[in-house]
Amino acid sequence: MAAPLLSLSSPTPSTTAPLLHHLSFKGNVRTLKANQCQFPAIKLCQRKANQRQSLVVRNQTASFVEESFVSGGNVRLRLDNLGPQPGSRKKAKRKGRGHAAGQGGSCGFGMRGQKSRSGPGVRRGFEGGQMPLYRRLPKLRGIAGGMRAGLPKYVPVNLKDIAEAGFEEGEEVSLESLKMKGLINPSGRERRLPLKILGDGELSVKLEFKARAFSSAAKEKLEAAGCSVTVLPGRKKWVKPSVAKNMARADEYFAKKRAAAAAAAATESAESSASV
Repeated sequence: MAAPLLSLSSPTPSTTAPLLHHLSFKGNVRTLKANQCQFPAIKLCQRKANQRQSLVVRNQTASFVEESFVSGGNVRLRLDNLGPQPGSRKKAKRKGRGHAAGQGGSCGFGMRGQKSRSGPGVRRGFEGGQMPLYRRLPKLRGIAGGMRAGLPKYVPVNLKDIAEAGFEEGEEVSLESLKMKGLINPSGRERRLPLKILGDGELSVKLEFKARAFSSAAKEKLEAAGCSVTVLPGRKKWVKPSVAKNMARADEYFAKKRAAAAAAAATESAESSASV
């Protein structure tokens, strides 16, 4: 309809004039006006396709390592040359992906047998029914065999070490004083262990010893040197109330028997001395 409108508005002949013979305008020219379109105007912009160059990311770790070895490690470490060392990474085996992958078919587990089936398999240490290795080997006693009997129960200190520590006469020798002197430095499990005095060496100074245990040789030497020996009580093991009651009754019973035996021995000695 653009061609008839142009012909009506322009008095001069135009190139569209021959079209009027074929196209006839039906309607009133007075009521002819531009109707507003109900749809909003759509601007069509033809964007030029930007020719983007493809970005190629290449791992330059191998070249970086070679350059660093050649130049003595003067190559700067950057984000573009970060990566694992050459040879530190390798592809995992693709099991069950066909024969061409190298681990297809049975995936390296064989064709038959318990180990080729699905499930937990055999337990650790099982050797098909024969005597396993952990039962064939001889067992060791103590800590070497995994038993708690071989663990140390005391922090041992010899008399010669105490003599070299420089204790003065009348001083107290205990676990705390030995720690302050730097003679012992227990760590880990040994921090909870009590002190035990051993009899290796000689002591000429009178000291006050307080320890959980004394060896027989150490006790004799300390008593000969005039030192005071105090045996510290150990920690009581927790027992049931009923067991504790029975133990108290047993101690009372044996204490009475010891007292009766001592009284009988005293009366016998008195009678023997009176008869003489």
